[in-house]
Parts: sequence; structure tokens; C-alpha cells
Amino acid sequence: MKVILAKSAGFCFGVKRALETVNREIQETDGPIYTYGPIIHNEIVVDDLKEQGVDVLEEGKDLDSYQKGTIVIRSHGVSKNTMDELRSHNFRVVDATCPFVLKIHRVVEEYANKGYHIIITGNRQHPEVEGIIGWIQNEDYDVISSKEEAMAIQLPKDKKVCLVSQTTFNYKKFEELVEIIEKKGYDIFCLNTICSATAERQNEAAAVADKVDVMIVIGGKHSSNSQKLYEICKEINPQTFFIQSQADLDLSVLESINTVGITAGASTPQKIIQEVQETCQNRALRKC
Repeated sequence: MKVILAKSAGFCFGVKRALETVNREIQETDGPIYTYGPIIHNEIVVDDLKEQGVDVLEEGKDLDSYQKGTIVIRSHGVSKNTMDELRSHNFRVVDATCPFVLKIHRVVEEYANKGYHIIITGNRQHPEVEGIIGWIQNEDYDVISSKEEAMAIQLPKDKKVCLVSQTTFNYKKFEELVEIIEKKGYDIFCLNTICSATAERQNEAAAVADKVDVMIVIGGKHSSNSQKLYEICKEINPQTFFIQSQADLDLSVLESINTVGITAGASTPQKIIQEVQETCQNRALRKC
């Protein structure tokens, strides 16, 4: 049995940067350290940070109930109001928002102020999208993730539109939704804000899934980009399985196959990927 690991599996630039920021604060900062929500969508990483004294500040909870200290903003980013509120409560705020997400904040703020209707392709409940919305200082926006939602948008014909995307959105789906909006005849400023690493990761996953008997996608259960990888691979290869760690791997799916592919979301530690890869390789050796 051959084991194929996608080259780009694992941490992306933004996640690495956020974790490096937290680890630096652990080494250099006195007093309580918090992350605003889970620093990344991986429970193993969050639990490991908790053991080192980093607590998760729950969104929406009374800030006065927390001892004053340092708050690290996660890679997904937050709204302008949230950032202002944290600072007004005398917390030291360290912003680890991914630079690609910060770019979207600047774009939607600028074009909303110019009177554009903002359209975001993405998951309305995802923290990144919630943060993006928080930089639009009015209600003149839509969030879409399906063809039906794109087709339902009805704006005055003279309305200008600014269209951006959640950084981890499915690139193929983004193109489909953009095409639908463009056909409506609006004056559109369209900026593809899907992270290049996301697109590369999705393309690599699809290529691997197409040439293996079984495909394994590793990621946190709340990880949007990991779920997207699973959806892409599942569409190509019905024998695709989503796991969070080696402990979730059902070894029976590796019986009587010749090839297995592995990819992982942007918030999956290399250690977990390695454990899954080694388990598959050991299984292959035993079969030999």
C-alpha cells in the first residue's frame, strides 16, 4: 500500500504567525494571557495552550469578569467594535489577525464608506466572516454561500457592489457565485480574497484524492477550511474520511486497498499529521 501526503498539508502562514505570537507572549509577558476565542480551530492546540496558562476569553462574556491582562486576537480577526471594546476595558491587545484577513477588513470598510453594497462569499456563522461584517459600518451587505442565495440578491441597478470572500472559501464555488452576481449587471468591484495557500491546498487535495483508493482529511471539527477540503475530496473520491487525530482513524478502511492519500487543514499540527501518516505506513508494512 502506498501512502501519499499532500505537500501543503498542515499549518498555513496565518496560523503559524498566530501561534508564534501566543508562544512569544507566554515567554515574555507577566500576568494573565487570553486568546479572544480559540486561537485556531483545533482543540488539541487550544488544550495544550491552556496547560501553559493561556485561557480562552469567551466571546460575549462580561469583560469585567476577567482579570486584566493580555488578549491575543486570533488569526480569524474581530470586528472594529470588539477591538475598541477590548482596549476600552484596559486589556493589552496583541493583534495576531492574519494579514490576508486584515486586507479584507480594510477593503470592506473603505468601499462601504463609499456607498458600495458589500457581498461576502462565506459562512455567515464563521468567526472570520463575523469579523469582516464588523468593519462594515452599516447594514448594506449580504453574505452568500450558495447559488440560491446569490440568485436571490436584488439591488437597484445603479447600485455599486464590492464582492470579497472568506479566505478559506471554496475557490470553484466562489467563481460560480461571482458569475451569477456579474450577470445581474451591477457595477462590480470584485476582489478574490481567498488565500493563495487555501487555493493551493484545495487543488493539491483534489489531485491526491483523484488517484488514491482512500482519502483521509485531518482537521478540527470546527475548522472551516478542513471541512472544505473534505467536501472537495468527497466529491472526487467517495472513500474520503474526516478525522481529528490518529485516534479517530478506522484502520478497517485501509484493508484491501493499494493507495491512501492524506491532507490536513490549515490548523492541524504537524505532529498529528505525522502520527496519521506513520499509522498508515505501519499498516502498509504489516500487510507486506
